[in-house]
Amino acid sequence: MSETLARAEEAMRKGDLAGAADLFDAAFAGMEPTPLHYLQLAGLRRALRQPRRALKAVDAALALAPLDFMALVMRAGLLETLGDANAGGAWEEALAQQPEGDLPAPLAAAVAAGAKVRDAWIAERAARLAEATAAIEAEAQGDTAWRMARFRSNVLRQTKPYHSEPTHFYYPGLTEREYHPAERFPWLAQVAAATDAIRAEMLAVMASERAELAPYIQYDAHQALRQWQPLNYNPDWTAIHLVRRGEVVEANAAQCPATMELLRKLPQPDILGASPNALFSLLAPRTAIPPHVGVSNARLLCHLPLVVPEGCWFRVGGETRLWREGEPFVFDDSVEHEAMNPSDHLRVVMIFDVWHPDLTKPEQDVVAKVTATENEGGSLGRNH
Repeated sequence: MSETLARAEEAMRKGDLAGAADLFDAAFAGMEPTPLHYLQLAGLRRALRQPRRALKAVDAALALAPLDFMALVMRAGLLETLGDANAGGAWEEALAQQPEGDLPAPLAAAVAAGAKVRDAWIAERAARLAEATAAIEAEAQGDTAWRMARFRSNVLRQTKPYHSEPTHFYYPGLTEREYHPAERFPWLAQVAAATDAIRAEMLAVMASERAELAPYIQYDAHQALRQWQPLNYNPDWTAIHLVRRGEVVEANAAQCPATMELLRKLPQPDILGASPNALFSLLAPRTAIPPHVGVSNARLLCHLPLVVPEGCWFRVGGETRLWREGEPFVFDDSVEHEAMNPSDHLRVVMIFDVWHPDLTKPEQDVVAKVTATENEGGSLGRNH
């Protein structure tokens, strides 16, 4: 440590803030300061009510350590003090680097106040963007309107892009969507219309002594899979399978004739040892399904909510929805998704797979052959 720097720290300990700041400046001329040195100087300049000089020191610290949380917080606070229009953006950058765990009380208070500045800045931008596109978006409908709105939310970083990341089978060039637009699946109306009949059969099979329930997630503990660990063989998430990896589960299917008749009309994959699949998914009260992805983007999943207590939600990528009884939807389970039943009651959803509508018949055949061949070698294990 240089003699001048030592004198600066001694002055700081004695409360001579102005003298310490000048000594730090003098010491820096003959050394290579660390980010901590610059932050010490910035703190002194801020205490001396010299925000512009403090900001200069913080910027010097960030030049050496661009993602330093404390430096980013100090910079955001200084810009706010100066009334700079960039303060909201600076707080967004700082909060993006917030470490996990509790913060010291004074810092936590500053961060909470900064979050409000950030939120107000985003809200102002959101209003400005919505106003700028209002006339154009007024003419848009359906999926086009959704894409426009999602574009704005992505720009505001309220959402972010999510991509297909299947665990095993990625088919290139397919449309990546979290929830696919309903108009691509005209048979959804038939599924919705059959809700009462399907629910009645589900309740009957649940009450039957012949029903076969199984944990939804089943894989060998030694497999290199972490996303399922809390729910592997866990009875909190169980299933009544009607068709499992292409095999009809007679004990359950025989009690659900209307449901099975409907399934025969749907474009389900026919893949040896893998598909089709159809089941009633039972999620216990106060149970969360952690973020995860499925095995293939060549198939999509359909949910038909049958018994949905209040507050049960489902997130795919950047969009979270509440399940609503009788309102089916199609989503890409190769995009990160999770679910929660926060209620005190059982949640039941019917789930089945369908081909991705972008695939031509020859492409479906190739996917089926490749998947079946890999499955013969055991690459799929026993997870979903």
